[in-house]
Amino acid sequence: MERLPTLFLSHGSPMLATEGSPAGRFLDGLGAALPRPRAIVVASAHFLTDRPMLGGHVQPHTVHDFGGFPEPLYQLQYAAPGSPELAEDIAGRLASAGLAAKVRPGHGLDHGVWVPLRRMYPQADIPVVPLSVNPLADAAAHFALGQALAGLRGEGVLVIGSGGFVHNLGDLDWQHRDVPLAPWAAAFSSWMHEKLASHDWAPLLDWQAQAPNARHAHPTTEHLMPLFVALGAAGADPEVEVLHRSHELGTLALDAFAFR
Repeated sequence: MERLPTLFLSHGSPMLATEGSPAGRFLDGLGAALPRPRAIVVASAHFLTDRPMLGGHVQPHTVHDFGGFPEPLYQLQYAAPGSPELAEDIAGRLASAGLAAKVRPGHGLDHGVWVPLRRMYPQADIPVVPLSVNPLADAAAHFALGQALAGLRGEGVLVIGSGGFVHNLGDLDWQHRDVPLAPWAAAFSSWMHEKLASHDWAPLLDWQAQAPNARHAHPTTEHLMPLFVALGAAGADPEVEVLHRSHELGTLALDAFAFR
């Protein structure tokens, strides 16, 4: 079976589900550009727990975990099946790595999961297992979580980290969608791209202390943690491919990467 890459995707605003934005159009073509997976695991910035948890529902419901958006967005459904068996299998792999994981049988698909998948795989016919991130744990812990999943990419399972490359909602310029990326956000983004391209993992895992404007780019860290899950899940020293770069509202960077 062909080894799949692992992915980091910035899911941006929930409007990404329907808008004809550059990031949306990129996602429209991404699924077809990849070997078809037998299942998908998504580490989502909107599934927050203090220990690794996996959604194990056989038919997970679509969660509209946002407010203040146009009513049609709340009518969208993503009726992909779940895979309780895969969830249990992954929990076992995490336990073997010393990570006390738990399967949550009734868990649904938050917008960090279903928004990008709706554009990548609109038929919703591939089983999906959501995976939590820990807002209190650092990049190294999420990298280790990903490492425990590294075997999946050779078994037809697509591992995705869904978050945001620069994510400070308080600094969004809601009146000017297409303004240039703010200098502080551009500096953070450039530093991250440089470390990823050069495989300089140590400072990357210490990004909160070393990246310029780290706290400004991520006042809370949960939207960057899925990147480290995807990076760890790719195996030892993966190749890094920039799949997409765009931004919206001055500070919302929507970069995407494949790790092979």
